[in-house]
Amino acid sequence: MIGRMKELEGVLLVDKPTDHTSHDVVARLRRKLQMKRIGHAGTLDPMATGLLIMLIGKATKISQYLISLDKEYEGTIELGKVTDSQDAQGQVMETKPVPALTEPELRTAMQGFLGDQYQTPPMYSAIKIDGVPLYKSARKGEEIEREPRFIRVSEFELTRFGLPAFDFRLRCSKGTYVRTIAHDLGQRLGCGAHLAALRRTATDRFNIAQALTLDEIEKLSLPEIDRRLIPVREAAPSVAL
Repeated sequence: MIGRMKELEGVLLVDKPTDHTSHDVVARLRRKLQMKRIGHAGTLDPMATGLLIMLIGKATKISQYLISLDKEYEGTIELGKVTDSQDAQGQVMETKPVPALTEPELRTAMQGFLGDQYQTPPMYSAIKIDGVPLYKSARKGEEIEREPRFIRVSEFELTRFGLPAFDFRLRCSKGTYVRTIAHDLGQRLGCGAHLAALRRTATDRFNIAQALTLDEIEKLSLPEIDRRLIPVREAAPSVAL
């Protein structure tokens, strides 16, 4: 069409708001950019905020490369309450008193999660077993056997000490369920825990400081958005399209 701008192509860093699914972000971008070929390199739970790597146009071809990169998070864990989803959006299943932990004791418990390990995915997840997402089985009250997955936690630091809730920073490999780490930490401490808040701050070299909110994107013209796109060769220099 004469005068029509060429189809956009590249990586757009988005700061996802809470209560939006990753698919919601894709849908809003499709409306704004007036194109269907939009994907992402790794989801975030609806409760979580922060960095989503959105792939525009032909950039969808580099999804697998970017998904495999390490992620960094900041968040809050609340001790004493276990939920069915392992985060604050789930139903409280168990409540226990929180022991009088000292800061060094909590740091030591957190350090126990560092390194290579196997993690059992939560029932409330999109993983499919026999073609059925686990969360659908979980809603029926079913417990399905899950295959543990290899993950690596390279950093799990206490950034604000408090009881029953404290803040942390975590760096991990792809496929890591941060809410499961929160849950498992609570089990080790004997009082239970769940993930109260989560924000993805980085994926490898891509940082939340570079991201735009959806509201900011809505106010930009298509040429302005085009200028904010990271070229495919820059985002994934080792991948040839």
